[in-house]
Amino acid sequence: MDIPTLEKIAAQVRRDAVRMIYQVQSGHPGGALGAADLFVALYFAHMRHTPDPFSPTGDGEDVFILSNGHICASWYAVLARSGYFPIQELSTFRKINSRLQGHPATKEHLPGVRIATGSLGQGLSVAIGIALGKKLKGDPHRVYVMIGDGEANEGQIWEAALFAAHHKVDNLIAILDRNYKQIDGDTREVLSTDPMEDKWRAFGWEVLSLHDPHHFPTILQTLEEARQRSGAGKPLIIIAYTTMGKGVDFMENDYRWHGKAPGPQEFERAIAQLPETLQDF
Repeated sequence: MDIPTLEKIAAQVRRDAVRMIYQVQSGHPGGALGAADLFVALYFAHMRHTPDPFSPTGDGEDVFILSNGHICASWYAVLARSGYFPIQELSTFRKINSRLQGHPATKEHLPGVRIATGSLGQGLSVAIGIALGKKLKGDPHRVYVMIGDGEANEGQIWEAALFAAHHKVDNLIAILDRNYKQIDGDTREVLSTDPMEDKWRAFGWEVLSLHDPHHFPTILQTLEEARQRSGAGKPLIIIAYTTMGKGVDFMENDYRWHGKAPGPQEFERAIAQLPETLQDF
């Protein structure tokens, strides 16, 4: 898929996410906007995956796990727009009996969701299990998992990192959503994890840094390098230096938009900066 088309999809996904969160006055816009380009690149240009029919096990295709599940608004939008479920279903986000829960859940059987996430720290462990399962089955496809920046404070992340390196889980590609923001403030002030790249290398991982995760040529180049470097005996992580709230000027780099819905005037300001590039739901 060409770069202008990916940019158009990403712009609409951001618009979708803001509208979804505003309509129910609940959700996490900051991280959802920051990760939108990565989601679009993965699903529309990089991963080998089959939206229909959806396979809960993910056998014979690449698998993605969203460990920081609270940023799911833009992930849901990408799933819908890549064919996993009808786009109109985005209008049910966070409503009673909706399949689009505020954190991804499996009880509702939403296509694209293979594990309930949002309890921070657990997604990397799940992704490792899926990756080991693929190895046992002789499935050559890869497992991708996104981890939040604040989520890297969780001890389970580092236990999983040790396990993956020890067991040479080299069909696993993690992406750290490194926006330096979490619910309580700047991650460097709450509990610093710097130097991040050095830590992962010390834990036995291959590490790539993505300093412009909002520029599709750079994103795709980094993802392809990750694919080429995987399979060599080590798990791999991409440290992606995202901008929280990307695309909405008053949300950018402001931790207060971690989990706050915009009011009417804020919504109008935000939506004016996110033009409709595809049809709204």
